Amino acid sequence: MVQIEDTFMHQGMRRKLVAEIKQKGITDERVLEAIGSIPRHLFMDNSFIQYAYIDKAFPIAAKQTISQPYTVAFQTESLQLKKFDKVLEVGTGSGYQAAVLCHMGTTVYTIERIKALYDFARNLLPGLGYRPQFFYGDGYLGLPTYGPFDKIIVTAGASFVPEPLKQQLKIGGILVIPVGKSDYQIMKIITRVTETEYSEEDKGGFVFVPLLTGLSD
Repeated sequence: MVQIEDTFMHQGMRRKLVAEIKQKGITDERVLEAIGSIPRHLFMDNSFIQYAYIDKAFPIAAKQTISQPYTVAFQTESLQLKKFDKVLEVGTGSGYQAAVLCHMGTTVYTIERIKALYDFARNLLPGLGYRPQFFYGDGYLGLPTYGPFDKIIVTAGASFVPEPLKQQLKIGGILVIPVGKSDYQIMKIITRVTETEYSEEDKGGFVFVPLLTGLSD
């Protein structure tokens, strides 16, 4: 059973964090409400709780990171989520982004290639009331059996846009993915216009850990 401690101090720190990311340009009130509600400190090692509500990425297990709250908010806002949207998340990581998606009333399918992170998120999220469908697998391939998806979000830096993910989008669906070199990526917003046509928009530079293929312990 997950031990949930969310004190008035934590809640106050979240309110300050929400004010900060709002000042940086996030306007979707549902996104801000999710960030303000979810206890981010539970997704991090207890030793680092004081860093949980600073607007920065932070290292977690397996040489991965929990994304900067502004980045989580930016990607989420870019998805233009509607309640009950069917969303594929590539890169579960700590599970924080999946929690934000679930909090916003979407149906979430999340895939992770690192077994330790997959196990951590699968253990944590249901205790917080969030129940995405978890998959241990290669995110580059997506989840063709469960598609097509209204929205797809990739939470690691890809060297290219994986074709399987584009193919798993519904017409009118949106893919949000950082693409570029290992130390710097451009956030791309890709919309499927028809069976064969896609529109693409660049939304500025970000830094993510690399999106890798294959499985890992």
